Amino acid sequence: MRLAMQKIHGRPESMPTLIEIEGIAKTYQTADGVAVRAVDSVSCSIGSGEFISLLGPSGCGKSTLMMMMAGLLAPSEGQILFKGQPVHEPLKDFGVVFQDAILLPWRNVIANVELPQEILGMTKNRRRDLAEKMIQLVGLSGFEKKFPHELSGGMQQRVAIARALSLNPSLILMDEPFGALDAMTREQLNLELQRISLETGATVIFVTHSIAEAAFLSDRVFVMSGRPSTVREIVPIDIPRPRDIDLLSSDRLGGYITHLRRLLDGKDGH
Repeated sequence: MRLAMQKIHGRPESMPTLIEIEGIAKTYQTADGVAVRAVDSVSCSIGSGEFISLLGPSGCGKSTLMMMMAGLLAPSEGQILFKGQPVHEPLKDFGVVFQDAILLPWRNVIANVELPQEILGMTKNRRRDLAEKMIQLVGLSGFEKKFPHELSGGMQQRVAIARALSLNPSLILMDEPFGALDAMTREQLNLELQRISLETGATVIFVTHSIAEAAFLSDRVFVMSGRPSTVREIVPIDIPRPRDIDLLSSDRLGGYITHLRRLLDGKDGH
C-alpha cells in the first residue's frame, strides 16, 4: 500500500502538521551515466511532537529520505514543506545526529555542544548556559571538560545529541545513531532518547534497521521497501509513552514486531 493512500494513518487529525512531504523522489547518476532511482514518490504528513521511525533493510534509501527531509540533499522530484515553507537547506530549527558522533577531537564536551551557537554568533555566557542545560538533559553532567577520546561510544553519542538539541530545534533527524553500539548501551540510549523527546516535545525522525527499536520508540513506523524505495505501510504503535524496557519482552509489543517483520519479509500480502 502506497504511503499516499495513508496520508495521516495513525496520527490524530488534531495534531498540528510540522512536515508535509509531497511526491518526493531521488534519482542518482552513476559515474558511467546510469540513472539509479533511490527513492520513489513518497508523500506523507508528520505531526508536531511525533516520533517517527523509518524502518528498512540496509541500502533501501532510509538515509536518503532523511537527508532530503533535513535539507542536506535536494529531491529530484517533489517538495518538502516545514511549517508550510519549502525546505531547500538545513534550518536552525533542525538538529541532526548521525551514526558517528562526529565530535571535534580538540574540543572538550561543552565546547563541542556549544559549537552551533558559536557559529551563529551567540554570546559566550549564553551559549555556555544552553550547553550546560543540554549536557544535563542527556545525563553527562560532570563530563563537561572531558575530550572525545576519554568517552565511551555511548557517551560520545550523548554529546552529539546534546549538540543537536542546543538550538532547541522542533525537528530532530537521527540516522542510525545507535547502530554501532553494543546491545545494552543501545537499550539504555533508547530509554534516554524517549525521555528527551518527551521532555523537549521535539518531533523526531529516526532511521533504523532494528525492528524492535522502531517498535519500542515510535508513535508510527514507516516501513520502507527495497529500491526504488517507497513506503510499504505506516504502522501506528498504539502504546502510550513513556514505555518501560520490559515492554520489549511483552506480547503487546511482540505483535507489532511480528507485523513489522512480516512487512519487511514481504509476507504481508502487499
